Amino acid sequence: MPAHVTENPGDLPAGFRAAGVACGLKPSGGMDLGLMVCSAPECVSAARFTRSGVLAAPVVLTQTRSRLDALRVIVANSGNANAATGNRGFEDAARMQGAASMAGGVREDQVAVASTGVIGVPLDASVAIKGIARARGELREYGHGDFAEAIRTTDKFEKAIEVDVALPSGTVRLTAQAKGAGMISPAFATMLCFVQTDAILSAETADLLLGVCVARSFDRVSVDGQLSTNDTVILQASGASGVAVEPQTVDEAAFGEALDWALRKLALDIVRDGEGSKRIGRIVVSGGDDGMAASVARAIANSPLVKAALHGGDPNWGRIAQAVGAALYDSAPLLLDISIEGVKVCSAGAATRYDVAGLAEAVAGEEVEYVVALPGDGAEAEVFFSDLSHEYVTINADYTT
Repeated sequence: MPAHVTENPGDLPAGFRAAGVACGLKPSGGMDLGLMVCSAPECVSAARFTRSGVLAAPVVLTQTRSRLDALRVIVANSGNANAATGNRGFEDAARMQGAASMAGGVREDQVAVASTGVIGVPLDASVAIKGIARARGELREYGHGDFAEAIRTTDKFEKAIEVDVALPSGTVRLTAQAKGAGMISPAFATMLCFVQTDAILSAETADLLLGVCVARSFDRVSVDGQLSTNDTVILQASGASGVAVEPQTVDEAAFGEALDWALRKLALDIVRDGEGSKRIGRIVVSGGDDGMAASVARAIANSPLVKAALHGGDPNWGRIAQAVGAALYDSAPLLLDISIEGVKVCSAGAATRYDVAGLAEAVAGEEVEYVVALPGDGAEAEVFFSDLSHEYVTINADYTT
């Protein structure tokens, strides 16, 4: 956490109210619909979405029918992804958008719709609309706890940020809520994240900062390497604090540091909550070019063999070498170096002498770091990933039953 950021549980930033309700979309029961409303007419926003070739209806609707730089209301549901549901899915998302616009007193193009849950099952929009109406009556400045609860699916714990950020020009508030535990890939995740601040941001600044911070957080985590249809991240700025974050200023740098920390923390919470997860790995790859380093890091993080070894506390570095070779096929001889928890196990493509017992003890902890050096200089990429456990298989084998 940066020194100018202070944890401070409490209300949402000025200008925001939220609520979470149970409306019957989640088969297991409990809260399953959240509503976030910004009362500031000049609210500024920015958004990022999954790069999947199969986009869920709420993602398509928000991208095509909403002003991504002026979103004032977010309606999000769990229990149903409203993905692969055809024209009906789009119409259901549009009905949710219309109901949320009335609940928030804003135009429809100022409403974002987000969903998470089972793919390929039609969403009961009438149930969701009743939930939106109920949520309207429960909007509170402290309603973000219920909102965070309403977007959870297989998450074992709530993922939220509540901090004050001391900028040179004044103090602003920053809060965020996220969900995600499975179907998590470095190209985004089955994850939703919503961020609120009362700082004054231009649309260009909001978009720039969100893009940079997403690239260093949600774009760098993996639970199972599976790309979701529904990923959505939205930043909203009410401006109610009166503190302006001007471009290319110390204020912008300080606010960016706070946002970067917040999103990286939430991304790591998602990895730590990976379905059935016991351990977290961090892979750092240097050398080659940017594309090469990133592809190698992702190949290692998504390797079932590497992930199973991480789960078992097995320092089998041969599985890392195999994953690198698969990512960089036809590149032999590849003179790579591999280190695990600071112990060099491979140098210039060949095994080294090291303390086997000491390394086995080092990888038995909750977090394990792997470092791979490829030939060449300049590039570096990191990915955080969770292990592969028996529980993960059980959870996903029974997901719809």
